[in-house]
Amino acid sequence: MIIIPARIGSTRFPNKVLADVKGIPMVIRTAQAVRELDSVAIASDSEAIISLAQEYGFRGVLTSPEHRSGTDRIHEAAQKLGLPSQEIIINVQADEPFIEHEVVERVYDLCKRKVGREGVLAASAYKIVSNPEADDPNLVKVVTDEEDIALYFSRAKIPYPRDHHFEAYKGHLGLYGYTMATLEKYCSLSPSPLEEIEKLEQLRILAHGYRIAMTEVETESFGIDTPEDLQKALKKHLL
Repeated sequence: MIIIPARIGSTRFPNKVLADVKGIPMVIRTAQAVRELDSVAIASDSEAIISLAQEYGFRGVLTSPEHRSGTDRIHEAAQKLGLPSQEIIINVQADEPFIEHEVVERVYDLCKRKVGREGVLAASAYKIVSNPEADDPNLVKVVTDEEDIALYFSRAKIPYPRDHHFEAYKGHLGLYGYTMATLEKYCSLSPSPLEEIEKLEQLRILAHGYRIAMTEVETESFGIDTPEDLQKALKKHLL
């Protein structure tokens, strides 16, 4: 099942998930982009967003406004939906209205193969980005081992190119796959100092000694964090 967490508040882009994307709110555009892949639910702390989801034919799940992360919000929604322990849940961010089917399918396939084995709690994806792109702190970078298991995520440029020019940075996509069982384990972990410092919820997994399996994808999509990002995305996708 695909669950889209949609928090109404956003400091950099107020009411971002309701921003107009060619006449349709962003969160609905995102849900429409993935609806052919699986059942879709929108989890939000806003009754207005829940009503909007239902208006467009999606299941809406009202969740607490106290959640620290989108994953915690998804966990509450999954519990309310009564999903079984082996159900695969794909977390698609509400600010990805141009996410491609192929990218979601790659994370789903990786989740089936890796999650729940050898300490892997989640699956996710990255794309190769250029040196200048990697300077953007809104674009999270990830470094991985030889098996594409995440070693660390950061808003900083990692790895740091001390002695030579480096171009093959891995830009993390805010897309995750878990089973209901591993999601419950994830959300039972206490928030970590690293998570709080970087404001990256996935660091909770690594800080507690668990693993995130990664896969490289090709995508034109990116998370929309600011009004400028939205204009860039609309221009790029000719909308």
